[in-house]
Amino acid sequence: MSKKDFYDVLGVSRDASDRDIKKAYRRMAMKYHPDRNPDDKVAEDAFKEVNEAYEILSDNQKKAAYDQYGHAGVDQNGMGGGHGGAGGFGDIFGDVFGDIFGQQGHGGGRRSHVQRGADLRYTMDLSLEEAVRGCEKTITVPTLVGCDVCDGSGAKPGTSAKTCGTCGGVGQVRMQQGFFSVQQTCPTCHGEGQVVSDPCGSCHGQGRKQQTKKLSVKIPAGVDTGDRIRLSGEGEAGGHGGPSGDLFVQVDVRDHAIFERDGKHLYCEVPISFIDAALGGELEVPTLESRVKLKIPAETQTGKLFRLRGKGIKPVRGGAVGDLLVRVTVETPVNLSGKQKELLREFQTAMDERQKHHAPKKHGFFDSVKKFFEDMT
Repeated sequence: MSKKDFYDVLGVSRDASDRDIKKAYRRMAMKYHPDRNPDDKVAEDAFKEVNEAYEILSDNQKKAAYDQYGHAGVDQNGMGGGHGGAGGFGDIFGDVFGDIFGQQGHGGGRRSHVQRGADLRYTMDLSLEEAVRGCEKTITVPTLVGCDVCDGSGAKPGTSAKTCGTCGGVGQVRMQQGFFSVQQTCPTCHGEGQVVSDPCGSCHGQGRKQQTKKLSVKIPAGVDTGDRIRLSGEGEAGGHGGPSGDLFVQVDVRDHAIFERDGKHLYCEVPISFIDAALGGELEVPTLESRVKLKIPAETQTGKLFRLRGKGIKPVRGGAVGDLLVRVTVETPVNLSGKQKELLREFQTAMDERQKHHAPKKHGFFDSVKKFFEDMT
């Protein structure tokens, strides 16, 4: 042990705080570290002295003994200097690199090699009727399954994987770059911690192999686009005996020829003749279950919405059944005969005589247009 005063070695006063001692140690250790001073015996000796000083002054009990008895108070502890002491250079950045890389490559425990399998997603295309009523579908999914020959170990039957000699089963190695120590994935086992010297001929040492499997999926009534159904354990097989992932079936409901869906409600558009719109009438309106009668009152305008309660969809997560909203559009007649055109012109003449009474919207609109242009002048 060096007989130099430890406070002088670190360049601090005797009443220095623990923080000041640690700060001084880092500064001096970086200054004299062998990686920064290759083949420099003086720097090497100074580095040992810095380590010795910090070993004593960073320990409150040893520091108290040193303060009272000097070197005689700590010689009995048999404390030695050099790179292997508790205050080695790795401790300078231990609180930094330890947080980033962990301590696996520096005396830490071995990593767990069990890996959960990846989750899979399958998009299921459904008609509106299937989504509303529910159904059962059979799907085919390509996935990775555990090898039945080696039971997922990747090793030939009768043999087993061995602990990687490079990393000792940790899966990571510590690389020295200058005076920095960096932890990296083991290049031999690629982070697995084990190596298979005699791989299984069926899965080629992977422990898993590609397979297509058929699954039956129950679709609950009321699902909509974007809903997901989870099939636990039907994803990819896990590595090294780990659990399988899950399969998520995502619903995509196709557009319908008649109905438009909005949550639990349905919309449909029904054309009516201008005679029915003017005089009123009765229409047959489709629903997802059957046909229903809808009364059209006289003088109905195009775009009028009629609500049929309880004719919509029951939500998959519960709640009241939605409604069917019917929007009527007045259809202009086409392909008229000469007689029909003549009758319509007679009808138009009769309408023009009392336009304000029979067509209030039209009359009001053109009155507003007339006033607009008069105000401009």
